[in-house]
Amino acid sequence: MLQCIRSTNWQRHSLRHVSNSLHHRRFNSALEAPEIDIPLSTGRVVRISSGKYARFADGCSVVSVGDTAVMVTAVAKQKPGGVNASFLPLVVDYRQKAAAAGRIPTNFLRRELGPSEKEILAARLVDRSIRPLFPAEFRCDTQLVCNMLAIDSSNLPDVQAINAASAALALSDIPWNGPIGAVRVGLVDNEILINPTRKELQFSSLDLVVTAAKHNLVVMLEGRGNVVNENELRMAIKKGTKEAQLIINGIEKLQKSFGKPKRGLEPLPQPEQEIDSAVRTMSEMRLREIFRDFAHDKFSRDKAISHTRADTIDKVWSSYPNVDAGLISECFNNFCKNVFREMIFEENRRCDGRQLDDLRKISCSVNLHKPLHGSALFQRGQTQVFATVSLDSHESALKLDPITSLDTGVKSKNFFLHYEFPPYATGETGKIGPVGRREIGHGALAEKGLVPIIPHDHPFTIRLTSEVLESNGSSSMATVCAGSMALMDAGIPVQEAAAGVAIGLVTKYENNDTKHLLDYRILTDLLGIEDYMGDMDMKVAGTRKGMTAIQADIKVPGIPLKVVMESLQKAMEARFRIIDIMDDTIAKSRSVKKDCWPVTDKLQIETHQRSKLIGPGGINIRRLYLETGVQLNQEDEQTFRIFAPSEAAMHEAKEYLENLMKVEKIPDLEFGAIYTAKIVELKDTGVMVTLYSSMPATLLHNSQLDQRKIAHPSALGLEVGSEIQVKYFGRDPVSGFMRLSRKVLQGPATGIVRNFDRGASAGNATNNGDDSGSAKS
Repeated sequence: MLQCIRSTNWQRHSLRHVSNSLHHRRFNSALEAPEIDIPLSTGRVVRISSGKYARFADGCSVVSVGDTAVMVTAVAKQKPGGVNASFLPLVVDYRQKAAAAGRIPTNFLRRELGPSEKEILAARLVDRSIRPLFPAEFRCDTQLVCNMLAIDSSNLPDVQAINAASAALALSDIPWNGPIGAVRVGLVDNEILINPTRKELQFSSLDLVVTAAKHNLVVMLEGRGNVVNENELRMAIKKGTKEAQLIINGIEKLQKSFGKPKRGLEPLPQPEQEIDSAVRTMSEMRLREIFRDFAHDKFSRDKAISHTRADTIDKVWSSYPNVDAGLISECFNNFCKNVFREMIFEENRRCDGRQLDDLRKISCSVNLHKPLHGSALFQRGQTQVFATVSLDSHESALKLDPITSLDTGVKSKNFFLHYEFPPYATGETGKIGPVGRREIGHGALAEKGLVPIIPHDHPFTIRLTSEVLESNGSSSMATVCAGSMALMDAGIPVQEAAAGVAIGLVTKYENNDTKHLLDYRILTDLLGIEDYMGDMDMKVAGTRKGMTAIQADIKVPGIPLKVVMESLQKAMEARFRIIDIMDDTIAKSRSVKKDCWPVTDKLQIETHQRSKLIGPGGINIRRLYLETGVQLNQEDEQTFRIFAPSEAAMHEAKEYLENLMKVEKIPDLEFGAIYTAKIVELKDTGVMVTLYSSMPATLLHNSQLDQRKIAHPSALGLEVGSEIQVKYFGRDPVSGFMRLSRKVLQGPATGIVRNFDRGASAGNATNNGDDSGSAKS
C-alpha cells in the first residue's frame, strides 16, 4: 500500500514537470530563447531573456547588462503549507558565485559557504521589492533563488536581480500583481546617471536603488548619499521611477507572448456576518478606549489589546462553538487594525497622544564609561540605543572577500558598524548567537548614514557598536543618532552631526488601486505599532545639509510620487529638530584628549637599518607588541607607523626603539677609498668582514675576493681574524647593502688605505678598475 502511494505521488510530480517541459517546448518552437532588449534613456541596454535555463522552475529569467548576467528562478507550492497560514512565506536567496568572476573561493574548502553580508543585503533588496505585490489571498511557500551567472568589472548585479525576479514572477503561473522595474541612480556633477558603472559610482554623490510599479508608483527605495541635497534626491527618485517604466513595459511584452496562465486563487476563509458583528460589538468600544488612553506605553497597550483579544475570542467562541477559533482571532486582528487606522483619520492624533508631526521625547548623554574611547546613549520614547566607538590600527580594518570586493570596488573598510538587537530589547527571551538578516540590514543602513561624515584620512580603524537596549520603533535611526554622538565623544573630527527618523503612512484606497488614494496621513517618528498597522516605513538619515541614507519599505502595491515627496519633506523637518536636541548634549567633536585614546606616530628608518629594527623573523616587532602593546607596521621602504593604545605606551615604545637602534658613531666612508677589513667568519659563498668595531658583519662574495674564480675562501689562505684590504663603492640604493671588492686591488693601488680599528692610515692608493660587488650588511 505504501509503495502504491509513493508511486502515485511520483506520477503526479512527474506529470507536473512533463507539463512544464511541454510548455517550454511549445514556445521554443516559436522562438529558441525569448528575449527583449530594453534601451534606457542613457543609452545602456537591459536584456531580459527566458526559456533557456531551469525549465522545471515555475518561472525563470536572466537579465544581462553588459557582461553581467543574473538568473532568478521562482517556485511556489500549489497549496498553503498550513491550515491557518496567515502570511506569505516568501524566501529570497541571493548567491555570489566565485566562478562568475573566474575566481576560486579562498576558504579552506574552496567552495561557497554561508551567505555573506553582501548576499544578505542583496536578498533583502529583492524581497522588499516584490513582496508588496503578492495578493493577500496567496499564502503558498514561495522561494526565489538569485544566481549570479557572470559578473564584469563595470556593471552591478543586485539591481538586475530585482528585474530578473520581476520577469520570473511575471512569466510564471504564480499569482503576482507585477511587473516592477528597478534602476540604480547616480549623481555626478549635478547630472543624474541611470545604472552607473562601478567607476562612475566612485565619483557619484548618490547611490540610490528605485523600484517602481506601473503608473509611476514607488514600491521600494534604498540608497546612500554623500550629503545629497533634498531637491537633488527628489529629482533622482522621479527620474528613476520614470526609467523603471521602460523595464516594466518590456517585461509586459514578454509576459503577453510567453507568460503562463496564472493559478487560480482560493479565497481566504471569511467569517460569517454574525461572527464579524459579534467581534465588532464585543471589542470596538474597548479598543477605542485603549487607543485613546495616552498613558499607555508599549507593554501596557499590548497587554490591554491581548486581554481584549482573549476575552473577545472566548465569548464569541462560546456563542459559536462550531467556528474555528483561529478564524475568530484573525477577524479580531483585522478589526483591531481597522479601528487603529480609522482613529488616525478621524482624530488626526496618534495612540500615544502626539500630533501627526510630533516627535517622541528625546534625551541624550555621552561619555558614559571612562575606559571607552567614545560612547553615547540615545533615548527616543521607548527606543534606547547604547553606542560605543573603538579605535584601533589600520591592521584591524575589515577585509572583504574577493567577490564582494569586485562587486563593490572596496577591498577593506576603516569604518564599520555592528548592530545588535538582543531579545530583551522587546521583553522577550531567545538565543544570543550569530546576527540575523534583520540585524545585518539595520546595521548596514545605519552605517550608510554615518560614513559620509567621517574623514577619509583618519589614522585609526573605527568600529562603532550599536546595542539596542529597548525597542519601540526605528532602532536603526536611533543608531544613527547615538553613533553620531559617540563618534564626537571619541574625538573623531566628523564634518557635522547626523540624525535619522522614520516616517510612516496610513492610506485609504479601493480595489487595490493605490494610484488614486482616497485619503492618507503621514506619521513622523514612527512607533512600533504604527509600523505594524501602517503602510510604509521610510527611514531617512542625514545632516543639516542633506541626506546620507534612505530606505523605504512599502507594504501596499506602490505609492504615488506626491506622497513620497511629502514624506521626504517631513523627514527633513524632523531631522533638523532632532539635531537641535543632540547639539545640546554635544555639538562638536571632543578636543580634550582622553587618557584611554590610542595614539599614532611615524618612524623614519634608513634602508640599511630595517633588518636591525625588525630583527630575525620579526622578533623585535613581536617583542615590542608583547611588552608594550604597541604595533609597528611598515608603510614604505623607510617609513614605519607606530600604533599605541595609550600615550604612556607610546613613550615606552619609543624608549624601546631608541635603545634598540642605538649604535656607536659610524665613521664616514669615502667612496672609492681602500680600507682594512677584518675577517670574522668564513662561508661557502665568501667571507664576513667588518671595517670598524661597531659595524655589523657584511659579506664579501667569492667573486670579489680574487681575479681568479674560487670555490671557497680557504683556497686563498684566508682565516678568521686575518686582515685584508678592500675598496668601498658605497651602498646599494635599493637594498642598502655595502658594496666592497678585493679583486680590484690586485694591481697598482692609488686609493687611500685606512684601518679604523687601529686608528692608523695605510696610505693612499689608486686603482683604475671599476669592477665592484654588493655585500650584505
